Amino acid sequence: MSPQSVVVLRRGDSGPAVADVCARLLLTGDLPASWAERGVPRGTAVFDETVEEAVKSFQQRRGLLVDGVVGRSTYSVLDGARWALGDRVLRYVPDYFLEGDDVVRLQARLLELGFTPGKVDGIHGPATDAALRSFQAAVGLTPDGTLGPETLRAFQALQRSVTGGSANALREREQIRRGGFSLTGRTVVLDPGHGGADPGAVGHGLVEADLSLDLARRIEGRLTAHGVEVVFTRTGTTAGEEIDRAAFANSLEADLVLSIHTDHSEAAAAHGAATFFYGHGDPSRRTQGAWSTIGEHFAELLLREVVARTGLTDCRSHPRSWPLLRRTRMPAVRLEVGYLSHPSDAATLADPLTRDRIAEGVVVALQRLYLGDADTARTGMLKLADLRRHIESARDGHPDHPQPGVTHPGATHPGASA
Repeated sequence: MSPQSVVVLRRGDSGPAVADVCARLLLTGDLPASWAERGVPRGTAVFDETVEEAVKSFQQRRGLLVDGVVGRSTYSVLDGARWALGDRVLRYVPDYFLEGDDVVRLQARLLELGFTPGKVDGIHGPATDAALRSFQAAVGLTPDGTLGPETLRAFQALQRSVTGGSANALREREQIRRGGFSLTGRTVVLDPGHGGADPGAVGHGLVEADLSLDLARRIEGRLTAHGVEVVFTRTGTTAGEEIDRAAFANSLEADLVLSIHTDHSEAAAAHGAATFFYGHGDPSRRTQGAWSTIGEHFAELLLREVVARTGLTDCRSHPRSWPLLRRTRMPAVRLEVGYLSHPSDAATLADPLTRDRIAEGVVVALQRLYLGDADTARTGMLKLADLRRHIESARDGHPDHPQPGVTHPGATHPGASA
């Protein structure tokens, strides 16, 4: 279960809450056993350098933001790491989803057996509940959605039905294929990073919150011109936590989420652009479904197009389990486009023409994503006109290819430019 959002522990703090965090870090193996042997009273446990390094170790392994601070997201994953499948009874509780490694294993097991629990994110939501009930009905159990001893025994008696890769990856690819080649009719959520009272990174006269919103508006204009319904997660004055933004995207049943950020570092030499997609820090979980294949593909396409158009250094695409990437039911990608702490990157981003090129790169990458196997181009400098020719060629070769669905009713874009 997640703690309340106000819980934040960092180096220098002390007390029972720190002792609870240390107990969990001991279970995960990130905090050495010698720490417990000191016999520190629970009420006087200190968040010292050793604990901070243990937190960073855990965050690194789990694909979280590595800052050594135990906030809402880190505590949620840390608290869930103590559960193995069978340690507790699992069931769907509306508005209070159980989280943990046991839920990850349940979701992965359901996928292996051919059921569809949604993203393997360790969150016991309605899709996982529906898949569990379907499994129970299929094996002759009462479909009550409760994972107890009988259902566990049924899991142990069955072998996986999908072999040769990830069932989740196959479903993601099929969903893209069925959607058609065109962007028209799709819903894309743009998430300009930070906002409200949180400016994000600041450097060389640029503010991340303002820059990300400006980029989002430029992207919105181009996507709208291609028939895409664009929705913003915030306006110029309002913002929310990543968990709330993910819930908003899910409520729209969007096709894709793009989160836009810039970076900052105390290391003066840090520079370049990077993209991030949902994936666990442990590569072995890729075949278990805790990995967005479509998110990874879009992240790579997006980075290639942006780097080619801006000259920013390619800092590669990386799997992460940050809240927005983990909690969205659709593919989500985060773009970190340059470091505001680096003079050259900041100068590049200060140029409105560069921001236009980034917006063009986003639209081209998105179109290439939906071209799928029909996309045979290798260059990172494709123009939309080139892609239109690809689309026509692909349609000629696939006359029965389905067209994209209708737009989602009622969606708005509060952050849209006039």
